[in-house]
Amino acid sequence: MQQAFILSIGTELALGQTVDTNAAWLARELAAIGIRTTRHATLADELPLIVDVLKQTAAEHDLVLVTGGLGPTADDLTRTALAEAAGTDLVEDPDSLARIRAFFAERQREMPARNSVQALRPRTGRSLPNDCGTAPGVHVRIGGTPVYSLPGVPREMRAMFEAQVRPHLPVGRVIRSRILRSFGLGESDLGDRIRDLMQRGRNPEVGTTAAYALVGVRINATAETAPEADALLDRSEAEIRARLGDYVYGRDGETLPGAVLAMLATRGETLVTAESCTGGLVGEMLTDVPGSSRGYRGGVVTYANALKESLLDVPRDTLDTHGAVSEEVARAMADGARRILGGTWALATTGVAGPSGGTTDKPVGLVYIGLAGPDGTTVRRCLFGSDATRAAIRQRAALTALNLVRRRCLPSAED
Repeated sequence: MQQAFILSIGTELALGQTVDTNAAWLARELAAIGIRTTRHATLADELPLIVDVLKQTAAEHDLVLVTGGLGPTADDLTRTALAEAAGTDLVEDPDSLARIRAFFAERQREMPARNSVQALRPRTGRSLPNDCGTAPGVHVRIGGTPVYSLPGVPREMRAMFEAQVRPHLPVGRVIRSRILRSFGLGESDLGDRIRDLMQRGRNPEVGTTAAYALVGVRINATAETAPEADALLDRSEAEIRARLGDYVYGRDGETLPGAVLAMLATRGETLVTAESCTGGLVGEMLTDVPGSSRGYRGGVVTYANALKESLLDVPRDTLDTHGAVSEEVARAMADGARRILGGTWALATTGVAGPSGGTTDKPVGLVYIGLAGPDGTTVRRCLFGSDATRAAIRQRAALTALNLVRRRCLPSAED
């Protein structure tokens, strides 16, 4: 199987001022035709560094793809670096210059003199037409290895790859990927359940990634044909689902809020929310899903105790006796929201999101989540860590609340 290297060039990328989406997109496209990307790199606009990396990676890989650094300004060094790495000089490409002039003429603008540098290419290479912008790409061989240099603008890069690069690449064994999405089981515990499936050298390859207790299980299958690879994915997915059970809520781009709304739609039920420490985040997650109005009726943010009392009918003596962050108040919030807002289910959140406000009895990270439904009201006490950030606590609380709805609607699942 051919191995590829993807190089992203730009000081703004290296400093984190701009997020590089090109490398991920290219890696997925290469995998689809059986070319495995083994390394990514991001380099600042420094000519010696770029030249050295190009020489080294071309010697170690079957294919090198480069994005960025093809603009008209002084810090756009990719053309020069490609020529130096290939041991040649730069020449002007007449066709490219004509295309650049036409680009400006079509927009009734005069071409700045500086843009003429974009028509330069290594003498031993060829220019790749850009149908979306002014920067031509470059195809050159460095030590015998094909190197394709594409614009950094994602729209231009993708169009050029599709038209000028993909048709010239060899099609090898197919790599197909799938991600199972789970919540509620820590990455370590999850990993223990599928440890034998994650052994190196296994096909399909299985690995995990985690963020805010959302754990994704990646499955990468390699085969001669797409149907064979898909069959491998299907078998691994079935085995992983059997071991993880209802902790898996979906796959690939499916989200936890989307899974909850889909479940409610299937059951013909609705959800309302009453939020304190999450400040509307549960509602935001739900309404990010297209068509969410079919299952989500709406909610209230009752941060102040007075609003918990006036909008949700939380008794004043309950607030005075137990405090806003308590099982009793979470229960009353959920019951009040279900009764007043009229949902099949009602979620309530109240807690200490920090970074201040915690006590010995009620530390930062303590959250109570109430869930009222046709079969009664339950309250979950959660500790999300006193050292977690405010954003992390709110995120974990919102996701945990949504997962409570999902698990509650699964009769066979453990709470």
